[in-house]
Amino acid sequence: MMMPFSTTRLLTSARVLCAAFALLMSGAMLLPGPAQAQALSDAQRAEIETIIRNYLLKNPELLTEVSAELDRRQAAAESEKHKAALAQHTEAVFNSKYHVVLGNPKGSVTFVEFFDYNCGYCKRAMDDMLTLMKEDPNLRVVLKEFPVLGPQSVEAAQVALAVRMQDSDGKKYLAFHQKLLTGRGTADKARALAVAKEVGLDMARLEKDMAGPDIRKALEETFTVAQAMGLNGTPSYVIGKEVVIGAVGLKELREKVSLAKCGKVSCS
Repeated sequence: MMMPFSTTRLLTSARVLCAAFALLMSGAMLLPGPAQAQALSDAQRAEIETIIRNYLLKNPELLTEVSAELDRRQAAAESEKHKAALAQHTEAVFNSKYHVVLGNPKGSVTFVEFFDYNCGYCKRAMDDMLTLMKEDPNLRVVLKEFPVLGPQSVEAAQVALAVRMQDSDGKKYLAFHQKLLTGRGTADKARALAVAKEVGLDMARLEKDMAGPDIRKALEETFTVAQAMGLNGTPSYVIGKEVVIGAVGLKELREKVSLAKCGKVSCS
């Protein structure tokens, strides 16, 4: 859930102020001569605090500048973290044997989505993914069950992974995926099994596969990759070599696919 803009800005400003105080208070270097080697007295600390406060009150635009620079540096650090994690886990992200591939298996761009069957945003994001698949016959789509919303989500993911194990072309999996993700109520084992039966899966084999080791290994792999990339919510994406966090909408997803394909936000 996103915070209102005013609240976010207040928190950011408070963070910037704290950083400014910490930086200046740590610097006995501000004091001349031998005093540099001594701890600041209470009076000196109070004086510095007053100077900082008065200066920021006279120049409040500095808070915006500092906040923007802080955000830029944090975004750059996150980007580097994502690149390092992708380099380390390339096979698990793009070519895992545990997860379904939709669209064009030999597509020029791979679109990876981490989702949870009980994630409201994922329900809306599914339409974005389906639209991109229809628009681009060269898009390769990898869906990764990432059940972060509790035990019932884990149960639904376990059924989904077993569905994939008996579906070679992804058609029944996609039908299962759409019905379970868009259905009413909480997605749990009972509901997931009912949907699997509805789309024509072999239920005896499904139960057997669910008890096998591959289900656990698949979820462990996904959580390992997600942790390495700093993902803690759904939906999250890897598009080409870029990590995208959150339900950003069709327009931005389409632009990310184009950037991965031709280096521009539109390849037309």
